[in-house]
Amino acid sequence: MRFVKGHGTGNDFVVVPDPDARLDLSPRDVAVLCDRREGIGADGVLRVVRTKLCPEVDALAGEAEWFMDYRNADGSVAEMCGNGVRVFARYLVDAGLAAPGEFGVATRSGVKRVRLGAEGDVTVDMGRPKVLGDSAAVVSGRAYRGLNVNMGNPHLACVIDDPVAGLDLTTEPGYDRATYPDGVNVELINLIGDRTVAMRVHERGSGETLSCGTGAVATAVAAARAAGETEGVWAVRVRGGTVTVTLDGGTSCLSGPAVLVVSGEFPAVL
Repeated sequence: MRFVKGHGTGNDFVVVPDPDARLDLSPRDVAVLCDRREGIGADGVLRVVRTKLCPEVDALAGEAEWFMDYRNADGSVAEMCGNGVRVFARYLVDAGLAAPGEFGVATRSGVKRVRLGAEGDVTVDMGRPKVLGDSAAVVSGRAYRGLNVNMGNPHLACVIDDPVAGLDLTTEPGYDRATYPDGVNVELINLIGDRTVAMRVHERGSGETLSCGTGAVATAVAAARAAGETEGVWAVRVRGGTVTVTLDGGTSCLSGPAVLVVSGEFPAVL
């Protein structure tokens, strides 16, 4: 099986080309691919398949030729991945499957418009964030209030005073299971400057990651609210680098690097 490995600010993915929808990746297959000792190693898998061949999204084929079938590292299916869709777009251009410029990528959360050149950063229109109220996360026995933001997938973005660098995110934070029956991505956020924040994230199905694109947008939304704003350009510093989030009151855009680092063959999907 051919693969390409890529990352966006350290949030890494195994890209699996499957244009004719011949692969049936089980949750175990995905977990093997993502295993950092016995597989390739990644936070998730991006399967590249023609939208018209995927019954769950084939209605989007007129808007986007390619579907990003995203799976978390544990094999579970996810609706959307902000860093993943940027790496996916970079792969399409690098592989000659799409031309530089602007085009749509089909996801389980609808079609996302991406913009990129032959090299450099990738920008994706992430859509209008949905703010669904407040909730709380529990980290090392301490509760942090946060904002319930849906970016196609669920987030709990907590602006806190405790330094995020000192938090223990080796285990999943506690959260309200009634509010998040399918799990949640938890962001812990420090305001560190003018429209600049530091963020750490624990992603459902993957654990702590070096970056999370949808989480960066949720972070900007929560930080803007804490600052009494609704619009603006925010720099979100994650463990793997920095991404930029633009909020304009109607939609949100995420910009940052998307890098392909290696390609090869995996001997088998077990």
